[in-house]
Amino acid sequence: MSEAAHEAAPAVAAKAAATARLEAQAWRYASRIVLALVIAFVLAWMGYKASGSGQVFVVVGLNALTLAGLYFIVASGFSLIFGLMRVVNMAHGSFYMLGGFIAFELVDKFSGEVSTSGFSSTTGFGDWILALVVASLVIGVIGLVMQQLFLRWNQGQELRQALITIAASIIIADQVLGHFGGIADEIPIPEVFPDSVSVGVFGISYPFFRIFVLAIAVAVGLLLWGMIRRTRMGMIIRAGVDDRPMVEALGINVPIVFAATFFIGSLLAGMAGVLGGTMISVDKSNDVEYLLASLIVVIIGGMGSLGGAAVGALLYGLVDSYGDVYLPAGYENYSDLVIFALLVLVLAVRPHGLFGRPA
Repeated sequence: MSEAAHEAAPAVAAKAAATARLEAQAWRYASRIVLALVIAFVLAWMGYKASGSGQVFVVVGLNALTLAGLYFIVASGFSLIFGLMRVVNMAHGSFYMLGGFIAFELVDKFSGEVSTSGFSSTTGFGDWILALVVASLVIGVIGLVMQQLFLRWNQGQELRQALITIAASIIIADQVLGHFGGIADEIPIPEVFPDSVSVGVFGISYPFFRIFVLAIAVAVGLLLWGMIRRTRMGMIIRAGVDDRPMVEALGINVPIVFAATFFIGSLLAGMAGVLGGTMISVDKSNDVEYLLASLIVVIIGGMGSLGGAAVGALLYGLVDSYGDVYLPAGYENYSDLVIFALLVLVLAVRPHGLFGRPA
């Protein structure tokens, strides 16, 4: 290489880097414009469809919010395990399903009032709370045992972890099918809860338990945020993810902290299974459905971000609920495609999720 070419090489490299940055910036701006146009179109279409039925619009919106609350509780546990610990737990949806069935069985044993005809009955508040606590703790322990026996020794090996947890998920699903059967049912609502409450708009009465689930989701979000951001354990978790050898060099037992985190994440999946089983149903297909929902919520929001999980759950709930009602006639069953289109658009604008950051 001649001396002139050698001197010009840095300038050429700088020019190429600047061009690449401009192209990336132009792509980001174009993606944001497309996303804004899509959102504006969707809002305009929904406004047009809702112009003659404001009551339906409000009810669907409440359904979306309460469903988003349930999605958030499931996804917050997944965000702790997958987003912060980088553990690929593909059995998270099975933990949700198993938690619901355990609570269903416990309420049946406690009160003997579980309906087998497809219609929900009521049960004592104490029985329901006990079933919620026991089922959540059992799922937390199952998750902890799985983490200690099968996942602790291959930390950082995502493919191996995924295969192990997929196997665990299949085993749990088969055992649930063999023990509980494949018929969906509902966990009875505590009898102290009113059937519905007035929301003060269009004379609408809305199921009280769905609002209760939304309140639980808000409480879970605040408690997790406080734990992650304001406690020593939360600081250790975040530091252990970023630089585990340094944290261990400081004398902190990172495996114990990670085990506690896995227990909490699994417990949240079990608790969500009980809430979802009471609000909607307990069903053999819940494992795949809520694992997929957790993945989408965490990817949209950003790995390891509780705020991102909340926003992702809200977007998922809104698209899922409104898509079933306001898509053009004959296309109502294509709401899942709209959800994945949302996922693609968000990743085009923010490859690490709305609130994520590069690893």
